[in-house]
Amino acid sequence: MRVEKAPLDGVLLFVPTPHHDERGLFTRTFDNVLAKDSGLDPHAFVQDSQSRSVRGTIRGMHGRSGRGEAKLVRCARGAILDVLVDTRPGSPTFGRRLSVRLDDETFTTLYVPPGMLHGFQALTEHADVCYRIDREHDPAEDLSVRFDDPELSIEWPLPVTVVSARDRAAGSWAQLRERL
Repeated sequence: MRVEKAPLDGVLLFVPTPHHDERGLFTRTFDNVLAKDSGLDPHAFVQDSQSRSVRGTIRGMHGRSGRGEAKLVRCARGAILDVLVDTRPGSPTFGRRLSVRLDDETFTTLYVPPGMLHGFQALTEHADVCYRIDREHDPAEDLSVRFDDPELSIEWPLPVTVVSARDRAAGSWAQLRERL
């Protein structure tokens, strides 16, 4: 497994080496030592969650206020386009976005530092996404921006099939910037 720095400040990609044979495959999805060597506290992650989405579904763009939350995100089944937007006002990459394909072939894990909006679109018939999160969920700290905000201009690769009512009712990037 190797670790790559992504173009957004503090974002990392943990890229494993899946081993394939006649039985199928085996891959490491987390490495405590590599996490430590990359400046992460592996013991800080306190919650694991999983979502399943159908092709074209968009989940996001979500974030947390206060001290934010860090996440390790990977796609265990299928493929997604994962999108981040840096919402940290003092960051050198504030307001920039990053799109990364995560899938069940490369098993890359995306480290999302606190202060990012996060969302994804399912690219395959079904996509299972696994999250390892460093804080318990507090709905009072939820932030969201519409997935189709014109200022962010996120290029979703597929027609949008399903979006939650909550995500459709989210505010704009301009409104969130005023709050930051």
